[in-house]
Amino acid sequence: MVFFEEKRREVMVHIEKFMLEKMQEYLKPIDTIWQPSDYLPDSTKDTFFTEVKEMRESAAGLSYDLMAVLIGDTITEEALPTYESWLTMVDGVSRNEEGGWMKWTRAWTAEENRHGDLLNRYLYLSGRVDMRAMEVSTQYLIADGFDIGTGHDPYRNFIYTSFQELATNISHRRVASQAKKDGDNLLSKMCGVIASDEMRHAKAYMYFIKKIFEVDPNEAMLAFEDMMRKKIVMPAHFLREVGLAIGQTFGHFTDAAERLGIYTAVDYVDIMKDLINEWQIEKVNGLNETGEKARDYIVALPARLLRVADRMKNPTLEYKFSWIK
Repeated sequence: MVFFEEKRREVMVHIEKFMLEKMQEYLKPIDTIWQPSDYLPDSTKDTFFTEVKEMRESAAGLSYDLMAVLIGDTITEEALPTYESWLTMVDGVSRNEEGGWMKWTRAWTAEENRHGDLLNRYLYLSGRVDMRAMEVSTQYLIADGFDIGTGHDPYRNFIYTSFQELATNISHRRVASQAKKDGDNLLSKMCGVIASDEMRHAKAYMYFIKKIFEVDPNEAMLAFEDMMRKKIVMPAHFLREVGLAIGQTFGHFTDAAERLGIYTAVDYVDIMKDLINEWQIEKVNGLNETGEKARDYIVALPARLLRVADRMKNPTLEYKFSWIK
């Protein structure tokens, strides 16, 4: 086990230099990147209340399901402290506090932090949200923590973040599209810029894994297989509301997303296909027998999951969220 962990740390040191070379491509300069205030009414101006009124009028046209998905996405973004602390425990990161990986983790966190700030303020001004109920769910999500099956393994963690960032890109992008259809152009712009951030971050984590496949292909393949067997558990999986147990709200949240086509079982399969193509799984060399079996499982999995997804019925059960007025 010690050798296993040490090799992981050596690989992290090896790919760190590639990450530092690419960091400015995947993360934007703080002085020039957008900030939440760029998209929200300016409280120092006389037009503030007029702009807030216009925001509320636009938000009134958003469907109930879209509000549910937006709030769930916001709570997930607001649980950022959990994700930062999780990444600092990854082997090869926590033992090098001043190294590149801690630099990456802090800078990534700083960019992600803007997402929750922007959406939270929008929801507060929209007049459609019970903010206290939402804030309770946010505190629960942070306090409860989450086990995503990655442990301290950088391979599994970066596979997870590659998948998760692609999923959040899809969700925010689709919310942006639906918001525009519902007549809320401001929300559409907000979710659009957040989706753009998520795609840059996804490309970064996919690049890290690509470099890992170059130097430790067999272990990378086994890690990919393991994460696919466990299934990628999104942070929102642990959502709950006042008086409910951990995770009891998640099913209702995903039902709303499924009904709107914001994020579906087919999207899960499509992300798997994207990762298989990005990492050129079918062309990876240097695998032993176990690695080859892992590859066979991975390559065959999308078709299997798609057959399951095709048999799934669109959820119709309606649920009243405590978050929505």
